[in-house]
Amino acid sequence: MTAITPADFNAMQFVCSAPTPRAFPAPSVAEVAFAGRSNAGKSSALNTICSRTGLARTSKTPGRTQAINFFTSESLQFADLPGYGFARVPPAVKAQWQALIEGYLSSRETLAGVVLIMDARRPLMDFDRQLIDWGSQQGLAFHLVLTKADKLSRNQQIKALRAVEREMPEATAQLFSALKRLGVDEARNAIAELANSLPTESDL
Repeated sequence: MTAITPADFNAMQFVCSAPTPRAFPAPSVAEVAFAGRSNAGKSSALNTICSRTGLARTSKTPGRTQAINFFTSESLQFADLPGYGFARVPPAVKAQWQALIEGYLSSRETLAGVVLIMDARRPLMDFDRQLIDWGSQQGLAFHLVLTKADKLSRNQQIKALRAVEREMPEATAQLFSALKRLGVDEARNAIAELANSLPTESDL
């Protein structure tokens, strides 16, 4: 598999917004999904990791992302999943998005792993645990990104990270701040490891 380099992140381009599986782009390169509660800072984290302001839309309105948004470069593809845990969306819409997300996560053949975005002040809430538990049963690898770490003191940051690592020892975890650009290289390295873990046809 082609090695992932910083150029792959910097060259990310929007591909499509897919409200249904039929709209997904054809599987090609290794793919990493971005998931997380609404307003956990998912879009900001994705933009910062790619050094691209406005690549993924940010909003103060929970649930703005209503489809899976795909971004790609030469050797890597991202899938930005709809935020979960939002309160102002009708139950029928929530059910539709849940089915879309679960269908994608369980059947996407080029999916290498999931970057789960969590607010460092409120990590591992019920929806986060449910996704990790369900995804782990599907054989998915998780990298946990604790965003908005700049809002915590250093001692609070360390305490939050250690607590997450203790509860989820099978996943990797890190602190992150889009505002301070904290943890960008660490996130890129973790994503590259996920992508490089995807078997190629020659490995099968």
